[in-house]
Amino acid sequence: MKKAMKLAVLMAMVLLAPAMLAQTSDVSKGEEVKSDKPGEAAPAPSTDYVIGADDMLHISVWKEPDLSETLPVRPDGKISMPLLNDVPAAGLTPLQLKESITEMLKKYIADPRVTVVVTAMNSRRIFVSGEVVHTGPMTLLPHMTMLQALSQAGFTQFANVKGIYLLRTENGKQEKIPFNYKEVIKGNHPEQNIVLKPGDTLVVP
Repeated sequence: MKKAMKLAVLMAMVLLAPAMLAQTSDVSKGEEVKSDKPGEAAPAPSTDYVIGADDMLHISVWKEPDLSETLPVRPDGKISMPLLNDVPAAGLTPLQLKESITEMLKKYIADPRVTVVVTAMNSRRIFVSGEVVHTGPMTLLPHMTMLQALSQAGFTQFANVKGIYLLRTENGKQEKIPFNYKEVIKGNHPEQNIVLKPGDTLVVP
């Protein structure tokens, strides 16, 4: 009787083993899919910073101190580097510029390793004038809105926060865009809280 029970148990294990293995395989596959999902579902990074005129760049070439320095982007959009002379930079992301410089240096250096870092984003500036605490140029942060810029600038006691306006030049034409601070902070007219662009001028009368 005991032998018969043992045989029955053994037979059951033999029969169930493939199913259990298949289930384990499916679970591991499911886990693999789950582990892949974060990479796939991760939001794509916002468009990389695009270098512009007046930006400051630190170019570093590994084991080449003579080629490593901090350079300004000239008004014509180029930087000047030893060996390479004029290198176009404006309109490129730091990664694209790194790849461009790397390709150019291969003529002179075996396996050049280049790093490009934007140390000052001078090309991305807006200007604030009028009855604000901090007047003049302001670094334009990614996706900065009217409200964010004004909160950074601060108002004086004489500011007319209902009569604020933005001056923006596009295609050679200047546009005047009104902004009622009191209404926007109440949640009204959210369409006035637009994202700023380089060169915009905020005026607080």
